[in-house]
Amino acid sequence: MPHDETWIIRKPAVESNGGIVTAQHHMAARAGADVLARGGNAVDAAIATAFALASVEPWMSGLGGCGFMVVYLASEKRTFALEFGVKAPLALDPADYPLSGGYDSDLFAWPGVLEHRNVLGPKSVAVPGFVAGMAEAAARFASFNWNDLLSAAVELAEAGLRVDWYSSLKIASVARDIDRFAATRSIYLPGGFVPVGEWSGPAPIIQLDGLANTLRRLATEGPDSFYSGPLATDLLADARSVGIGIQADDLTAYRPQCTEISGFGYRGATVFSPPGLCAGPTLQEALTSLQSLMPTSSATPDAKTYVHYANSMQAAYEHRLQPVGDSPDGKSPSCTTHLNVIDRQGNVVALTQTLLSLFGSKVVLPETGILMNNGIMWFDPRPGRANSIAAGKQPLSNMCPAIVQESDGSRFTLGASGGRRIMSAVLQLISFLVDFSMDLESAMHQPRIDVSGNREVDFDTHLEPEIANQLSKRLDHALPTPHGVFPSLFACPGIARHDAKTGRCTGASFVYSPLAAAIAENRID
Repeated sequence: MPHDETWIIRKPAVESNGGIVTAQHHMAARAGADVLARGGNAVDAAIATAFALASVEPWMSGLGGCGFMVVYLASEKRTFALEFGVKAPLALDPADYPLSGGYDSDLFAWPGVLEHRNVLGPKSVAVPGFVAGMAEAAARFASFNWNDLLSAAVELAEAGLRVDWYSSLKIASVARDIDRFAATRSIYLPGGFVPVGEWSGPAPIIQLDGLANTLRRLATEGPDSFYSGPLATDLLADARSVGIGIQADDLTAYRPQCTEISGFGYRGATVFSPPGLCAGPTLQEALTSLQSLMPTSSATPDAKTYVHYANSMQAAYEHRLQPVGDSPDGKSPSCTTHLNVIDRQGNVVALTQTLLSLFGSKVVLPETGILMNNGIMWFDPRPGRANSIAAGKQPLSNMCPAIVQESDGSRFTLGASGGRRIMSAVLQLISFLVDFSMDLESAMHQPRIDVSGNREVDFDTHLEPEIANQLSKRLDHALPTPHGVFPSLFACPGIARHDAKTGRCTGASFVYSPLAAAIAENRID
């Protein structure tokens, strides 16, 4: 397959004598780095970055979404996983999602549902967990007060969203769907058109007045207000006005889950990934298989290496997908985002958060300005399966944040966006660093394959021709696939590392995003 983009893109890693933040938008990463510079710890910076992302890339994640976080506390030498996934509303009726033939219009190619209502619009919305997750992380691990953690997000939302070419592209890619919903259309399609800057003029600004006001209220009223206070009252009224079935009981009953985790071994390293309804258990199974299939490694990844990657991931996905009745596809884009933080004390955070699809349900709550998830899409619409739609139930997700402790005590943190492509990227990056001792910059630029649970193995067209030829011969359904800016056909990872010997941190962000960045703490001692 020919590559549609002829430029050569490189993105250097960033080093720091203090802490570091990586995120899929540089303004959010800078907000987190500023928290570190003011004396905040890694969790403080992660929460600030996460909320800032809701203001600078609101179609990716935010108050209407969910996520998973892994936290390492250096002083206690303990690691925790925090789960704040979406849940189906308690009053949901599975009969409202009758099969209609064909396949759905988004991530997983489920059997089609009437009017695509599990994917698009008010019936696709599940109970959001993002605010509860951030509140739990703040209560357990943060040192800053809640108001300070949200201050950057408030300022960014008040300033409005600067629409660069990449943001215009994101909006344009789903303009037909967001045009169906009045509040969403009024914000993101001003005048009925995708906002695009003049050739030689400044970028247009989208006003986020509703979101800015909600963030201000959340900062002053506190996170409980989102689930059981005045903000919850307004949110529920807002949701009812657009046909979303979330009720007060859904919000008051919501609880995130935080557990201490011990990790699992991989070639002398220890990998910490979340348990539960995410890709963490699949990552463990795939790495365990890889260690058996590839007992020793070459100097650099060769054709055999990639064959072992493919076989280990296919076996793990076969085990993952059969019991839960998951679907055989997963190639459409998602709107997940990932961030990493390491502070100068060696505390580490990996955080993945999402609205699921790009722009989630495509529904913005008209008054509060919250863009809502389409979490019902994560359920299998077919009845009688482990992951079938049911009231009050949490679906299986693909998020896979991870922290890896190396044999010398150094740690790196990583994760990605990209739906079911996420685990493939995380596994290969772990192998690049552990098996081949790559530095972060080399690992992020090393071509990858993708195995997403179907029969296909997509391999980056940037792979050396001899490796590509071998993969085509040795793997069934191996397809050369271009890795570029748009369309995004591989996961979008980020990674950061703390060197136990020198104390220095290094960060590397997704190469093909013009907005993703690693930002070093800039503290004046």
